[in-house]
Amino acid sequence: MPEWTRCRHSWAAMRIDRQQAFSGTTASDIDAAALEAYLSRNLDGFAGPLTLARFKGGQSNPTYKLTTHGGSYVLRRKPFGKLLPSAHAIEREYRVTEALARAGFPVARPLHLCADDGIIGAAFYVMAHAGGRVFWEPHAPGLSGTERAALFDSLNAAIAQLHLLDPLALGLGGFGKPQGYVARQIKRWSEQYRASETETIAEMNSLIAWLPDACPADSGAAIVHGDFRLDNCIVHPAEPRVIAVLDWELSTLGDPLADFTYHLMQWFMPVSETGAGVGSLLGHEREPGVPAIDAYIADYCRRTGRSGIPDLPIYMAYNFFRLAAILQGILGRVRDGTAANGDAAAMARQVRPLAETAWSFARKAGA
Repeated sequence: MPEWTRCRHSWAAMRIDRQQAFSGTTASDIDAAALEAYLSRNLDGFAGPLTLARFKGGQSNPTYKLTTHGGSYVLRRKPFGKLLPSAHAIEREYRVTEALARAGFPVARPLHLCADDGIIGAAFYVMAHAGGRVFWEPHAPGLSGTERAALFDSLNAAIAQLHLLDPLALGLGGFGKPQGYVARQIKRWSEQYRASETETIAEMNSLIAWLPDACPADSGAAIVHGDFRLDNCIVHPAEPRVIAVLDWELSTLGDPLADFTYHLMQWFMPVSETGAGVGSLLGHEREPGVPAIDAYIADYCRRTGRSGIPDLPIYMAYNFFRLAAILQGILGRVRDGTAANGDAAAMARQVRPLAETAWSFARKAGA
């Protein structure tokens, strides 16, 4: 039995505590001496000795905490080994976060980009360390109802703020081609899914056939994050507000409603049988402070000057399909031995439930 298959089946009888499993750090797998020498020459104010630890969370671009006597930094690198075309876009992450930091949007301030994979074995960039909390469950356990409501409002305000920024004013006019964004995303993730496919999932085949003709017209052009959710944010250590949005690998210029409706998936996300993968609000909808989805949509529309979201079921079908393809890519890296995290196979067990959810929304849209 292949290693990725054994790993996948070994999770069948296990369930993890997401907060415990994904919080904190573990041993580093990069050359600290080479990195210290490089940063001492190229990053203003950096001085060793350097201590390295790898953050447990994250499945795409491995991320590390860098500690020196003068302060802490965070390093994010491409995975080692063979990569899918256009994936793990470290250089794009650096470019967009640099522009957003100048605009006052909450990001961890980028400090240095190294495109030379000869230093540590992969391209990487270094950013300032944003000290705070990461909630790996979307209902933010441990908060009071008032705090939870404020945190959801902060998330809503952050994504609305992002979609109201002017890409041209930030020097990001060439960061993407917003026209036809959803159609291109459908094509891209269909191809990525096929490149990583490990089993036949009928719903994915049906979605690949249906989505190209069903995708909605562009709703506008904005900077889109591509993976906006609570566990990709740093929350203030003591206050219920977002201080840094992380993981900009999938960012581009595109349809803001596609980006926002991706964020809405947490209300419908299939609950992972292992606890790995993406968290869900299912079963937590009545937690004090968790907003009803209609109210949450209304707040975003008020902030962005919209009257509503037409074609919501199509957007949801597209987004669940897209996430299924992304997670299938992780399973493909497990198969190929390049996955960034040992929990990747368990995370990828969500591919089929995500595809089934996507197809249920497609049926609501008339498929």
